[in-house]
Amino acid sequence: MPEPKTHTLTVPGAVLHYDVREAEADGAPVLLMIGSPMDATGFGTLAGHFADHTVVTYDPRGVGRSRRTDGAAESTPDQHADDLHRLITELGGGPVDIFASSGGAVNALVLVARHPEQVRTLVAHEPPAVQVLPDREEALAATLDIRRTYEQDGFGPAMVKFLAISSLQGEIPADFAGRPMRSPAELGLPAEDDGARDDALFGQNLITCTHHEHDFEALRAASTRVVVGVGIESEGQLACRAGRAIADRLGSEPVTFPGNHGGFLGDEFGMPGDPDAFAVTLRQVLAC
Repeated sequence: MPEPKTHTLTVPGAVLHYDVREAEADGAPVLLMIGSPMDATGFGTLAGHFADHTVVTYDPRGVGRSRRTDGAAESTPDQHADDLHRLITELGGGPVDIFASSGGAVNALVLVARHPEQVRTLVAHEPPAVQVLPDREEALAATLDIRRTYEQDGFGPAMVKFLAISSLQGEIPADFAGRPMRSPAELGLPAEDDGARDDALFGQNLITCTHHEHDFEALRAASTRVVVGVGIESEGQLACRAGRAIADRLGSEPVTFPGNHGGFLGDEFGMPGDPDAFAVTLRQVLAC
């Protein structure tokens, strides 16, 4: 696959950076790979498995190379969805296929609810859509507690709680905020508070992403084929449970992918999943 070519796109409140890996064949399908708050760097390995597609990746607003120009502290799924709409328009208007991970899946679902004509197939992998969970009140309270911890104590303590809730098997306990946690140092996280409060996850996207309420009526009526993906190794965890709940609301069955929440990753972040097998499953889903 050729080296990606980087482009910029000015949107309301931000300047987006996106990368295009052109397929060799003319007329190849366009596959958009998106995450949030993860930027484009997380999709390098997976993109390499789709040389017969034109693969487009991007950094969401406020993340990586994509700088905000509006001075806002948070980004919303509505804003991200509008950014994606404008990006697809810049690429020719679509329809495109989308593989969307985590918060990117939340944003892509909002895009499909508003602009279904731009997306042929959406594979939404483990969207952390807390509002659809049976234990939504406890889960919403836990995410708010993580945000408070970040504001009070900084990145390390917040990440400890985030890892605890995201890896927890089963429903979120009502007393999550008061439970003892490991120290950041035990997990190799920074113990000192650097004073920054603009982290892409905790400062910009955590609350708006998890608290978003999806328009299931619009999603069910959309011309887009929506496939929800869940990881075989993340069964029972929050994002997997939310994915299953979304599929149920859409009247469909989720597709089980190899690995966990990051099953598509290579060694981009030192936590490789099973990208070879993941790509096989994704290709099968897109071919249906």
